[in-house]
Amino acid sequence: MRIVEEWGTAYRAMWERQRELQQALIEGRGEPLIICTEHQPVYTLGRHGHEENLLRLPAGVECIRIDRGGDITWHGEGQLVVYPIVSLHRLRLGVKQYVERLEQAVIDTLAHYGVRGERVEGATGVWLGKGTSRERKICAIGVKVSRGVTMHGLALNVSNSLAPYAAINPCGFIDKGVTTLSLETGREEHLAEVSARLSRRLAELLSGVI
Repeated sequence: MRIVEEWGTAYRAMWERQRELQQALIEGRGEPLIICTEHQPVYTLGRHGHEENLLRLPAGVECIRIDRGGDITWHGEGQLVVYPIVSLHRLRLGVKQYVERLEQAVIDTLAHYGVRGERVEGATGVWLGKGTSRERKICAIGVKVSRGVTMHGLALNVSNSLAPYAAINPCGFIDKGVTTLSLETGREEHLAEVSARLSRRLAELLSGVI
C-alpha cells in the first residue's frame, strides 16, 4: 500500500481528489493509498452534523458541509489528517471494524510517545482520561464508504493550537475537552515524524488490501 504525504493542502481540493481516487478504486483503475496531510485552516461539518455546533466563524476561515459521518471539527496547522482510500471488500471488513483499525493505529502511535489513548463507548475517535472529569479527545474520525471503498478518515491533534476549538462544540460535544500530543508529552512533537509512524502502523493494520 502506497503512503503519500502532502502538506498545507486546501480542503476543497483534497476533498475532490479523494472522490476521484475513490471512484478510480471502485472502477478497478486505482490503487489503495494512505494520504497524510496538513490542511489550511477550515471547519468541516458532517452530513448529519448540527449547524448550531458552530458557535462563531472566525474571520477568514470557511466552514464546509461535507459527506463524511460525524459532526463538526477543525483542521489546520499542526494537525495530522489521514485519508485512507481502500477497499473494505478486499479487506473483508465492515465499516465498524474499519473504524476500529483507524482508532487502533492512533492508539498504538500514541503509546510510542507514552500517551494512553482509549476508545469511549458511543463516541468515535481516540480519547484520553477515559471516565474522568478530564476526558478529552485527541483524534477525531469520520468516514464515507461508497461501494465498499473508503474516503475521509482521521484527524490527530499533534502540535496545533486549541484556540480554534473555542468557536465550535467539537464533534458535537459540550461536556468534553480536546488536547494535543504535544500538550500531553510536554514537548513539541513533529508532524512529519508522527505521520510516518502512524501511517506505517495503519498500513500494517490494513495489510490485507491488494
